[in-house]
Amino acid sequence: MMQQEVIVSNSFGIHARPASLIAQTASRFKADVRLEKDGASANAASIMNVMMLAAAYKSTVVIKANGPEEKQAIEALVELFNSKFHEE
Repeated sequence: MMQQEVIVSNSFGIHARPASLIAQTASRFKADVRLEKDGASANAASIMNVMMLAAAYKSTVVIKANGPEEKQAIEALVELFNSKFHEE
């Protein structure tokens, strides 16, 4: 299992569009990918689960992945977070 901490850096936080991008990205890999925030955990491949985390601007989120493509999944999600979900 691998994990990486990221900061939500887009000013609107994780709303429907970023949640959709996260779910699409997580679903591409052969790994169980989860996001954790403030003790809550969400299946990263589920838009609704991701939105339930209510990750606002400057929130800290931990990406955890377990499986054959865990490294690639984390790298892709970190890149997505760092791109501010292509919103800014």
